Amino acid sequence: MSHHLVVRVIAKLLIPFIILYALYVQFHGDFGPGGGFQAGVIFASAFVLYALVYGLEAAQKVLPETALRVGIALGLLIYGGTGVLAMILGGEFLNYSMLAHDSAHGQHYGIFAIEFGVGLTVASVMASIFFNFAGRGENLDDKEE
Repeated sequence: MSHHLVVRVIAKLLIPFIILYALYVQFHGDFGPGGGFQAGVIFASAFVLYALVYGLEAAQKVLPETALRVGIALGLLIYGGTGVLAMILGGEFLNYSMLAHDSAHGQHYGIFAIEFGVGLTVASVMASIFFNFAGRGENLDDKEE
């Protein structure tokens, strides 16, 4: 794609807005439609676009496999940790009311943490799946030699 200057420039202009929209969906998810899953997919789509336009190697330099693995694990830990914290504070698993002095504030904090964990995990998993499938042909070519 190096000879398609218009595509490269438009992608460079769109990617920040895609990420911004993903953040909007993430942080607005507890007030309206959207949330962690949708935001994670939108966020990962920015990196898919980057990989399609600038190449898989360039995208993997921006978002290395180690960062994706950490994102997957950290998102799961945030999700599970929120539930365990509620249990430690005397409630049931994922009973957000226990997370603050006021039940409504606890619900807000809990939903925010859960949605953030889901968004981080989904974005990391989706990008990882794309990178693995996109790089599959290169690995098969290496094994044939």
